[in-house]
Amino acid sequence: MTKIGKSILSGVVFSSIVLLPFVAIAQEINSIELETDDNAMAQITSVSELRDVAATEWAYEALQSLVDRYGCIIGYSDRTYRGNRALTRWEFAAGLNACMNTVERLIQENVTVFKEDIDTLKRLAQEFETELAALGARVDNLEGRVAFLEDNQFSTTTKLSGQIFFNLTGAFADDTVTAERGVADSPFAPPTRDPITNEPSRVQRDDPQITFSYYAFLNLTTSFTGEDVLVTQLVVGNGDSPANEFVSAGFYNSWGTPFLDQTGTLEPNDLIIRELSYTFPATDSLRITIGPRVNWYKYFDNNRFTFYLTGATSYNSNGSTLLNAVDRGSGAVVAWNITDELKFTAAYLAENTEFLQSGLGFNTSSNPDDGLFNSTYTISTELAYSPADNFNIRLHYSHSSLKAYNGFIGGAVGEPLPYGYADDGFGGEVNDATANAFAINFDWLITEGFGIFGRYSYGSTNIDPIDPLRDDGEVNVQSFQIGLGFPDLGKEGAMGVVSFVVPHDTLEGRRFLLSGAGDGGTQYELEASYYYPVTNNIAIVPAFYAIFNPNNFESNPTVFVGNLRTQFTF
Repeated sequence: MTKIGKSILSGVVFSSIVLLPFVAIAQEINSIELETDDNAMAQITSVSELRDVAATEWAYEALQSLVDRYGCIIGYSDRTYRGNRALTRWEFAAGLNACMNTVERLIQENVTVFKEDIDTLKRLAQEFETELAALGARVDNLEGRVAFLEDNQFSTTTKLSGQIFFNLTGAFADDTVTAERGVADSPFAPPTRDPITNEPSRVQRDDPQITFSYYAFLNLTTSFTGEDVLVTQLVVGNGDSPANEFVSAGFYNSWGTPFLDQTGTLEPNDLIIRELSYTFPATDSLRITIGPRVNWYKYFDNNRFTFYLTGATSYNSNGSTLLNAVDRGSGAVVAWNITDELKFTAAYLAENTEFLQSGLGFNTSSNPDDGLFNSTYTISTELAYSPADNFNIRLHYSHSSLKAYNGFIGGAVGEPLPYGYADDGFGGEVNDATANAFAINFDWLITEGFGIFGRYSYGSTNIDPIDPLRDDGEVNVQSFQIGLGFPDLGKEGAMGVVSFVVPHDTLEGRRFLLSGAGDGGTQYELEASYYYPVTNNIAIVPAFYAIFNPNNFESNPTVFVGNLRTQFTF
């Protein structure tokens, strides 16, 4: 059932999806007059331990694949398995006939069937033609049946999968927290500078209330050839993590926030396209992805201990805070497997992110005024080396062009800049900026139950004031992370992670930071999370964060965040 579905596809809009559960087709074989020891053989569950068709032969694997995909073989008429004895070629042929009948019926009902399975049936029918004919199982015209299967199959296969996350989250501090915000006290609007002191405006934030929210992905995966893949991912949610009540402007969702505790759309409960991309092989070692909304994180800065579904849970621990200015973008990714140990990936992506409003100057790749090459964009490259299964190291470089929205750099984009906003140092506007970022990322599974991981990133963003009397300069930032991973902790498939993160340590250019400079302190975070799979489809993930010197204020109290996530996968 996992690879068969019925869908109606028009362009990129799926107007209807029907999940068709497979029902056992016991009657398909009942007409076969084949006697075994003491019971007529109806259908079998497995083709293991064959006497005349060895497990090493292609026919064994071929029929087993059909059994697994289409559920066309069940067992003997007395509902027993009989795995302690071998099957004959005659019994094997009976199972093959059941599969052929089942697949033919599915195609007549407009259910998608893989092309490779049609080819497999054709080869099996030729291999077992004698046995099938002797059974009298409607094999008078095998070639005609196979031709029918080939002529009536669908060329595309679409699989629906999804994840739903429930988040119970709280955040608190033992005193009010200072944040650099504008007069509207918004985490999105840049602060204003005091005309006398030149300091950004500040507010005091109290503890927020505990929240309970949801976030969900719906994934539609389509293949036209069996080697390519068209990905359409839909997203909906209503979360606003409580930690966001404490943050300075431009820091929204940047610290103390579980990655999956968010809305992910402009408005809560809106269903929108999060990802839309098409991947195909150019050669045996080269794959190309193109699309109007390509997910940057799917191709860069990965780590076995920080994968957002099973590993470290916060925004700042899932990946580097400095590498990319575009979460989802329009463009292309090229992945080249140079050798089994060495992989090179490169991408050009222009801003087209689902949670940014184009009317405010975002998502410029689809705006004719900016287009694909005059928008906020990132050029990313990564060289990954895996000398062994338990060790990976990645070297990364990104060059970004950042649009100055409303005259400021930063906010929801511009991550090579430390989170926050930058002006000319005196409240004046700046031109568009360029940024460069470098990173090294590794994970090492030292034993089966213990591993370490880490990242170091360095980013530099140029500041070009519009006022010619103001000096230009750079904001240079570093970030680093070190952590411990505990695979299979307490249960197979579980994962415990402890992560220490310095997300944005400003080395130079604090004077340009309209928000994010604080009082000169450096924020750092300690995170612990535990992924516990209750079943194959349900997991519980508790996480706890401590944020020290939040918003880069040494004078701020420590903020504590607790999150309990339940995730459902189908």
